[in-house]
Amino acid sequence: MSEAATVRRSRITPEREAELYRAVLDLLREVGYDALTMDAVAARTRSSKATLYRQWGGKAELVVRAMRSQTPGSIAGIDTGSLRGDLRAIVGREDDCVMAQNAALMRAMAMAVHTNDDLRQAFKELLVEPEVEEFRLIVRRAVDRGEVRSDNPALDYMVHMLVGAFATRTLIDDLPPTREFLTSYIDAVVLPALGVPIP
Repeated sequence: MSEAATVRRSRITPEREAELYRAVLDLLREVGYDALTMDAVAARTRSSKATLYRQWGGKAELVVRAMRSQTPGSIAGIDTGSLRGDLRAIVGREDDCVMAQNAALMRAMAMAVHTNDDLRQAFKELLVEPEVEEFRLIVRRAVDRGEVRSDNPALDYMVHMLVGAFATRTLIDDLPPTREFLTSYIDAVVLPALGVPIP
């Protein structure tokens, strides 16, 4: 999917791509995934449906790439010298307003991901798997530094812990995720599970 998409999208300028992605995300927040149509995207962005399909292949890939465009960039290069510092740097990449918007997008996608095979595949391939792999690099560095034992069973659940905190903040507390909440969660839950002392 990725290789074909790169070829398809080669004719569009980065500025136009960003404009299209913003429109897709606005529509996603307004109507949700199931009600979002390529016709609506075409009308909102003054594009033809043929152009959209040529560039992205379909709604699932377009929506997921729009979501991916909102991430602040790769986390693989984050290396503060400590796992605690790295996790805090990851949390600090987005302000509270952006985190709240992203949480709203995830809610808009939650049911659709479970019921739509094309969307689930695109979501895993283009969004989840690249970010999980980058996160594993950070964890591997912590193991190599001797901060975390390589046989610690909590290592297999780090991503689950962090995503769970982000995703359930609204559900349980009726509040959006914030830097303060996620930072305190890292210190109270993630690092103790890994046996990392808090300074």
